[in-house]
Amino acid sequence: MSQRPTIVHITHEAIGKIGGIGAVLEGLFTSQAYLNAAGRTILISPLFFRDVGADSRLGPGGEVLYSSLDGRTRNNYAAGFRRIEDQLNVDIVYGRRTFFDPMTKIKSTPEVILIDITRLEVNPVNQLKGAMFREFGIRSDLYENLWEYEQYVRLALPALEVLRVIGATEKDTPTVLVAHEFMGMPTALAGILDSYDFKTVFYAHEVAPVRRIVENHSGHDTMFYNVLRKAREHDLYINDIFGDQTHFFKYALVEASRHCDNILAVGDSVVDELRFLAPEFKLADIDLTYNGIPAYEIGLAEKYESRNRLLQYCKNLLGWKPDFIFTHVTRLVISKGLWRDLRVLEHLDREFCTQNKTGVLIVLSTETHKRRERDIYQMEEDYHWPAAHREGLPDLTSGEAAFYAGVQEFNLRSRNIKVIFINQFGFNRQCCGQRMPYDMEFMDIRKGTDVEFGQSIYEPFGIAQLEPLCFGGLCVVTSLCGCAGFVRAVTNGQKVPNVIEVDYTNLNGQRGMSLEDLLKIDRQFRDQIEYKVSEKAALEICARLPKKDDDFNQLLRSGYELARHMSWEAVVEKYFLKSLNKALRKQHKPK
Repeated sequence: MSQRPTIVHITHEAIGKIGGIGAVLEGLFTSQAYLNAAGRTILISPLFFRDVGADSRLGPGGEVLYSSLDGRTRNNYAAGFRRIEDQLNVDIVYGRRTFFDPMTKIKSTPEVILIDITRLEVNPVNQLKGAMFREFGIRSDLYENLWEYEQYVRLALPALEVLRVIGATEKDTPTVLVAHEFMGMPTALAGILDSYDFKTVFYAHEVAPVRRIVENHSGHDTMFYNVLRKAREHDLYINDIFGDQTHFFKYALVEASRHCDNILAVGDSVVDELRFLAPEFKLADIDLTYNGIPAYEIGLAEKYESRNRLLQYCKNLLGWKPDFIFTHVTRLVISKGLWRDLRVLEHLDREFCTQNKTGVLIVLSTETHKRRERDIYQMEEDYHWPAAHREGLPDLTSGEAAFYAGVQEFNLRSRNIKVIFINQFGFNRQCCGQRMPYDMEFMDIRKGTDVEFGQSIYEPFGIAQLEPLCFGGLCVVTSLCGCAGFVRAVTNGQKVPNVIEVDYTNLNGQRGMSLEDLLKIDRQFRDQIEYKVSEKAALEICARLPKKDDDFNQLLRSGYELARHMSWEAVVEKYFLKSLNKALRKQHKPK
């Protein structure tokens, strides 16, 4: 780049990490390679909450420099902001947010723009909707009753106007609009239509229409990806096979991403899924841009300290220390395939019985907010939470109760392996009760685990699955996870001791099935596949579990070496910047 560009990220996670996008932003903004390449970094989002204090609007480490909601208007951009607010009937919050990596000590403070668009003038929005239909075929009349769609369309025009006010549309400095998922697409499309020569990038953290099909069909990934491969042979697309998807607003917005200068896909399967959306994606520029993972080096003593805390916690809850610790840290949603962990453990339990070994799986997952400290202590006192649970708040939600039913069944049948389900955010004594070691912290569950599960039915990348990698943990991931593709890319397809890749789309010699037969794959068929694949995974885990100091040391060394080549620094240098440069070089016709 001859001039460092302004990079504008449009996302719903501008002021806090909610999911994977927040983790990506943290990784990018604490990468020295990114900071060296970017001139300015700007985050744009709708303002989701009006009734919070000024000092809380931009989250922890945020500094509000302008807010019409709070009377903070002494700012160089104030006059321009007030003009936009008067013309479009919006409120604007502008400031900075701090990102800091405690391991590398790298800090950055990107600009943040939040816009309250709840009372936005209707006419400009309708004009944009008309232009989006004429140029991109998006029928907003089908979706404008859905606030999840409407708010991001409303965001687009004031977002571009604010960028003009703060000097992000100067002729001598290129500006790239990075649309994180469907949420950023209306602003990117408005940028394509704008008189200023915005460059546009769609950051595909997933393919939303595909996620919905995979999650809702009883055959899940076993059905879908085999159908996708067969459809490719016959030049068929998602609408041909699964019916017209245009009624789904996320399909309309993601399908329009082909108009962007470039698309960044976080995994190999995401590339295939995008190509499956429509034949026009054959001409779209799609670049694999894997996510990064943590790459921190620790020694055997530090590993053992964390592991011993986990073992002691198990003893405090169950009355005995296991030989091995298994973990799964995740959101409690169907895509994470948590039942597959139990299927692997069923086979592993039989192996452990023959070897006289024991194990405990700690599942740290919830589908609701963080529970209050006093509620945790009360449940602990009343019925020994989290070793036991009761349905209903403050304990189990309906989804958690459904998973816990499977945990109870497993624990009743198993002999040498037990499961502890912790339905809570956080992993320390304040979050998890008095029986947790006083010096336990969240990183202990990452550093101390022997095996981390991540056998998702839909996982575009999966940063969490590989977080224990650099700490010598065995990481069990499905072959369709983007992180599995990244491991293959780094190792040139060679097996590595720290990663166990399982393939639940392997039809066990039945690959000759017709498209019609593949579409009939249901839960019963999938259960048969999962039984066989999980048995193979269990045997592989058994063979690789460390038995002595040398084994732990070897996994620490090989895990860190692999993670080092998969760090955010490596990702930005090898993938992100190359794709960004490609977008910057695109030449547009005069508007």
